[in-house]
Amino acid sequence: MSAEAPCDGPREVVIAAADGAVLLDVAGPLQVFALAAKCGGSYRVRLASPDGRPVHTREGVQLGVDTALDAVTGPVHLLLVAGCDPAPTGTALVPLAQAVRRIRERCTVLASVCIGAFVLAEAGLLDGRRATTHWAFCRELARRYPQITVESDGMYVRDGDLYTAAGVTAGIDLALALVERDHDGALARQVAKWLVVFLQRPAGQSQLSVRGRARSTRQAALRMVLDTVAEQPHADHSLAAMAARAAVSPRHLSRLFSDVLGTTPGQYVQRIRVEAAQQLLEAGDDPVEVVAKRCGFHSVETMRQAFHRVIGMAPTTYRDQFQKGTFHA
Repeated sequence: MSAEAPCDGPREVVIAAADGAVLLDVAGPLQVFALAAKCGGSYRVRLASPDGRPVHTREGVQLGVDTALDAVTGPVHLLLVAGCDPAPTGTALVPLAQAVRRIRERCTVLASVCIGAFVLAEAGLLDGRRATTHWAFCRELARRYPQITVESDGMYVRDGDLYTAAGVTAGIDLALALVERDHDGALARQVAKWLVVFLQRPAGQSQLSVRGRARSTRQAALRMVLDTVAEQPHADHSLAAMAARAAVSPRHLSRLFSDVLGTTPGQYVQRIRVEAAQQLLEAGDDPVEVVAKRCGFHSVETMRQAFHRVIGMAPTTYRDQFQKGTFHA
């Protein structure tokens, strides 16, 4: 079935979940589509489990479901598989994976949130495709299913009619993007406004702040350098300047970055500056020239090149994604 096939009547949205489901992985996307329907969107939303029995979520809340997956008949516009806990194992995923595989051919769009990607993978539906999952499980997904190209640093990944989202709140971003795909940006923005969320984050936005990825270190010299870069992205953070500040040689500082962070000093500084610029572009209306200067870029062109290297788009495009809510995949 074509992803762009005309739709008669409300679009059928089926959220698939099993015992151990993460409550927000289920509730977040479900809330987006249900609210979109109330705001004029064409959706009928149902929650389904493999056997039609209530779902016991990881958080201890029991969710009643509308139907069993095998009882879902007719065309399905969107089948979205919610994540679950604990860490996925092949045998635990099999019943849900089998049920999803049986109705896949009737789905226009297939999606997953968090560990839901493991369900799609177990069903063989991600073979040869690009996909993502929660950052904590990307390596495991790639190890267990080497036929998948795992992209570990995005909110969600689109590969044709297949969408996979990172963990938890990224499911809301994905659902908003799908609402925009089905209708328009105005409806997606209206839903986001009612949910008091910040539109939808672009697909390519990093799952984690680079500062958050910087592992704790007992190396006092490195710790001081990292803190200074984060607090003053506009300052001189050349290798020589940072080494002098830390009272170590440039060679030793480079080795610390490599050993502790797995990157170079220059790459780390660039990521911090891009991240600082992202925050300014999201929240303010300063011209890009001002943003570039405040974040330590020598010019707008330097910032543009850094943005393309780090997040794959220009600063103006990034700002547009946030302020206009335009879909990006």
